[in-house]
Amino acid sequence: MDLFTQTQDTDLKDQPLALRLTPRTLDHFFGQEHLLGPGKLLRRAVEADRLGSVIFFGPSGSGKSALARLIALKTKAHFSELNAVTAGVADLRKGIEGAKLRKAAQGKSTILLVDEIHHFNKSQQDALLPDVERGTITLIGLTTENPYFYVNTALRSRSQIFEFFPHNDESLNKIIDRAITDSEWGLGDFKINVNAEARKHLINMGNGDARRILNALEIGVNTTRPDENGMIQFTLAVAEESVQRRALSYDKHGDEHYDTISAFIKSMRGGDPDAALYWMAKMIESGEDPRFIARRILICASEDVGNADPRALVVATAAFQAVELVGMPEGRIPLAQAATYVASAPKSNAAYLGVDAAILEVKKGKKREVPNHLKDANMDKEERGHGKGYMYPHGYPGHWIPQEYMPDPKVFYEPSDEGEEKKIKERLAKWRKK
Repeated sequence: MDLFTQTQDTDLKDQPLALRLTPRTLDHFFGQEHLLGPGKLLRRAVEADRLGSVIFFGPSGSGKSALARLIALKTKAHFSELNAVTAGVADLRKGIEGAKLRKAAQGKSTILLVDEIHHFNKSQQDALLPDVERGTITLIGLTTENPYFYVNTALRSRSQIFEFFPHNDESLNKIIDRAITDSEWGLGDFKINVNAEARKHLINMGNGDARRILNALEIGVNTTRPDENGMIQFTLAVAEESVQRRALSYDKHGDEHYDTISAFIKSMRGGDPDAALYWMAKMIESGEDPRFIARRILICASEDVGNADPRALVVATAAFQAVELVGMPEGRIPLAQAATYVASAPKSNAAYLGVDAAILEVKKGKKREVPNHLKDANMDKEERGHGKGYMYPHGYPGHWIPQEYMPDPKVFYEPSDEGEEKKIKERLAKWRKK
């Protein structure tokens, strides 16, 4: 039996609490108000049983499967399910043929749910296209990955995409309340007191994942002896034992990977070493390649610190080499040193802006030839005058002498007033004036 057959079974007592609490009406579906609030398109479509092909994407425990199960209970259409991890093209074709026969013989439409649709390769996704387009099947695709990366363009264009977000505290509190009061499907047969500290810890450690919270609540209730009044005291200690450790929301190949590294870089750029350490710790704990982290620190040291503190690049490069030499977990220490140094350093992106401006000038600006006195004089000095007239700066006071280095001079590098770069700015101002 698949998940949805189990959901419709009259005896769910042996099923996990998260499955038993599948909402049977939209009034029991908490969270995702941007999709299912009063008058919202998705809510109207579900209530009217007029759902078109859709893709639900978002993190685990945000309600994608719960909404799919609710649709399975409410729809008059035939409801079929496939899991993309185990299904192949043959399974798809079998399901589609069944939908065609059902439509022809009974006039009944078919909703096909494909769980973890991001696991389908291009040919498997392409196999769905003709029948989604003809309306032979209504597709519900579920995925924790961004469909704009993992679902092909043609299938996306034939489906509406709805993004689910992690639950907020309000919706998680409502889910906990329903779990401990619902006698038919939840834990309402028990007398349970979830104190404020325990509730706060569950919500914090759940990280927006309702399924994780319900699993912790269920195991805590089932393993805690009632007190003398028959009340199960779900305390902070019980909550800590039930949760054990936060499940980090991080996929090294998905949105969380890019969002977390973005937060890490922006924290260093913005001068917040504490935030930088937090996002770096999340990546380390999630098994991110430490060399990837080191590369981002190195780039930030040059792009965002630059000549305001040239040592930042040296520290970042040394950290990269140290990580490769010592490995993990010790590699976290030089990574932390480099990240906090870069975050705490004065900032300037003048060199970064300068090279981009120079590249733009090369592509679209005035064409410039190398002046004769700057050309290589090794072979053509006598015959073609290459290098003739060049003034060697070290032969002059201050190791500098004004001469032309670029026809039609243009300023690309404009040093800031930050850190070491302020001295560079003052020096260049004198040279450029001359």
